[in-house]
Amino acid sequence: MTSPNPRYDWTTAEIEALLALPLLDLVSRAHEISKSGTDKRGVQLAALMNIKTGGCAEDCSYCSQSAHHEALDITRTPLSRLDEVVSAAKEAKKLGTIRFCMGVAGREVTDGPEFDAVLDMVRAVRALDMEPCLTMGMLKPHHAQALKLAGLQSYNHNIDTSPEYYGQIITTRTLEDRLRTLSIVRDQGIDLCTGVIIGLGESLTDRASALRVLANMNPHPESVPINALVAIEGTPLERQEEVPALDFVRMIAAARIVLPASRVRLAAGRKRLSPEAQALCFLAGANSIFYGERLLTTDNAEPDRDRAFLEEIGVRIPA
Repeated sequence: MTSPNPRYDWTTAEIEALLALPLLDLVSRAHEISKSGTDKRGVQLAALMNIKTGGCAEDCSYCSQSAHHEALDITRTPLSRLDEVVSAAKEAKKLGTIRFCMGVAGREVTDGPEFDAVLDMVRAVRALDMEPCLTMGMLKPHHAQALKLAGLQSYNHNIDTSPEYYGQIITTRTLEDRLRTLSIVRDQGIDLCTGVIIGLGESLTDRASALRVLANMNPHPESVPINALVAIEGTPLERQEEVPALDFVRMIAAARIVLPASRVRLAAGRKRLSPEAQALCFLAGANSIFYGERLLTTDNAEPDRDRAFLEEIGVRIPA
């Protein structure tokens, strides 16, 4: 069997109907699609390093790195040194990761020494025979071109939530700004890594609408992180309730159905999931995780425990 032919004309109502299916029916449908092709690639391990922390001009309500908030667990730091990044990438490779993601806090890419230093980091990670991924905010065509020439594999730029709910979470940019950057990145032949966050106070319709935006991109994003809010003290969403584990499973499953060939990444919030809930996520089509002790500014699951768990449930990890 081969992966089903992708669709690019999903409606919000169709995806909301998927999310509302009985859980076992939804997971079963997603698993059949996963078995038809995506799970043959195994579960990709990705590492994530924050190479510049805090001071971002955006006001994302969920983010501890925003200069608009007073998150208690954040210390603003300058751009990491090249040797620090290379050392971290080498360590990640020893643990079995294929993709090394670098996060730069900030609204947008600007020309100058910092961007030049990031280009050097991309080249260095590529030289290690790893897949460099970067998140650095909005950018212009010449930035994307320079990153492509440096060897960047993938650019992360999440859409976060639905077009209808976006303004409730972020006011310093629009979703259109976000989509413009994704288009610029795509035009340079760089893979897209773009996903959503659940648990922001959005409705089921908002979740469906966010997935619709991704599912109607042609081609589909190569990587789609599904995140659950990790509420951080000092941010506007600090008192937001935790996302129920099965809501996470539902989003993974729906994403697999509407994005049949994408890497669906079980991302932020995974540490709170029980082994059983994580197993359901893999059954529903998740085929990548962030591997390592930190995700930007929040804790992640322990690598040794992750690997033992994946081996226990029989998940293949590509070499």
